[in-house]
Amino acid sequence: MGRRASREIAMKLLYQLELQKEDREEQLRYALEENALTDSDKNYILDVVDGVHKNLEAIDKIIETYSKGWKINRISKVDLSILRLSIYEMNYRNDIPFNVSINEAVELAKRYSSDDAGSFVNGILGKVAKVKAIPTDS
Repeated sequence: MGRRASREIAMKLLYQLELQKEDREEQLRYALEENALTDSDKNYILDVVDGVHKNLEAIDKIIETYSKGWKINRISKVDLSILRLSIYEMNYRNDIPFNVSINEAVELAKRYSSDDAGSFVNGILGKVAKVKAIPTDS
C-alpha cells in the first residue's frame, strides 16, 4: 500500500476516534480488516493511533503552544487529527524526516479540510520543527 496511504488511514482513524470514543478496539480492527494492508502498513497505523492516544496530553500541549490564540476545542477535528498525527511522527518516530511529515500533513489538510487548513497546519508544524518540541514528561 505505501506510507502515504497508511498515513491517510491513520488520520481517518484518529478523526473517527475523536468523534466516537467508544469501541476503540473494534474501530481499529474494522479499519485494518477493510483495507488491503501489509504488515508494515498495519504496524505503522497501529503505532501512530496508539502513540497519539498514549501521548495525547503532550501532543495537545504542543498544538496549543504553537497555535497562538487557538484552543484545542476551536480547531476543526480534521485539522486536529492531522496535527496530532504529524506531531506524533515528528516527536516519536525517528524514521520520518520532519519535512516529509509536514508536507504529508499539509496535503492531507488540503484534501480533507478547509481552504485555509493547509496554511494553518503548515504554520503550526513549521514552528514545532524549528524548536524540535520534544516532550520530556512522557
